[in-house]
Amino acid sequence: MLPPAQSLRYKSAMHIGFIGLGNVGGKLAGSLLRNNHELTVLDLDAGAMQPFVDRGAHAGTTPRAMGASCDIVITCLPSPAASRAVVEGDEGIFAGFQDALDAGVPAGSRIWSEMSTTDEAEIKRLAPLAEAVGAGAVDCPVSGGCHRAATGNIAIFAGCERHVFDQMLPVLTSMGRQILHTGPIGSASVLKVVTNYLASANLISLTEALTTSAAAGMDLRTTYEAIRISSGNSFVHETESQVILNGSRDINFTMDLVLKDMGLFQDVAERAGVPLEVAPVLRSVFEDAAERYGMREWSPNVIRRLEDATGLEVLAPGFPAEMTDDEPEEPGAEVIV
Repeated sequence: MLPPAQSLRYKSAMHIGFIGLGNVGGKLAGSLLRNNHELTVLDLDAGAMQPFVDRGAHAGTTPRAMGASCDIVITCLPSPAASRAVVEGDEGIFAGFQDALDAGVPAGSRIWSEMSTTDEAEIKRLAPLAEAVGAGAVDCPVSGGCHRAATGNIAIFAGCERHVFDQMLPVLTSMGRQILHTGPIGSASVLKVVTNYLASANLISLTEALTTSAAAGMDLRTTYEAIRISSGNSFVHETESQVILNGSRDINFTMDLVLKDMGLFQDVAERAGVPLEVAPVLRSVFEDAAERYGMREWSPNVIRRLEDATGLEVLAPGFPAEMTDDEPEEPGAEVIV
């Protein structure tokens, strides 16, 4: 559901296309619409598009048509392969950028913005193809959870040339609160998989901490608060531990996505010659959980491995079934390093 609140954020005059209205993409597109941007949306699921059209967005037809008609085209898709299929080819976004160039639209006035969690090497391969048809390219993944994407309070990384970042900033601040220019193209994708790796590592350690506390006879509500007010606290604890203890385990993120991100992190490390030790162990834990409970199971249900092994149910009353962001939407701004 799209957030109903109206925003007073500054909006650009650019026509924005958004392809991919899934768990994250739908919420980011919702922020653009809430902030009164001219928006065209496209998704394989026509039903996902309808709420946006009902609220004033245009229904897209093909990625090529959106590349031809939109100043910025954003992709937010589940895999590098899905993004590749949307941007390349006869009906891809880049073909539409070429159509716009042929029609006299000045070079440099179009941008492809990749908001998917993707491979650094793939974004570096695709960026020159966008530039060859007169468009800038930026990889700008988000971090902070679906609940903060819904309210426009999520963090956004942006890897691109500075002049492209300056063009994108009014749009990015309509979707996120903290916007970090990470450097050249590909840098944001590296940092995104680094932060996702750390979140997954934290999740595994929390499942062990919570299960051990339960086995030791601790009250789990007290355990949650002890971790929250201590040096053991983290963003993952304040969010995912709550849905673990509720039992829903619904964090809008699934096992297959964890494994995809861990693979991308492994690729970055291998290209850089880093001999990882902890990451392969964490990946094997999630692979086992995915085999047992399904690739589309919520990622916090990795704790079921420990529940099954101990015969415990790591549950406590008073915790929410899903996370919501109770902070008011604030104008986004660049984080200055």
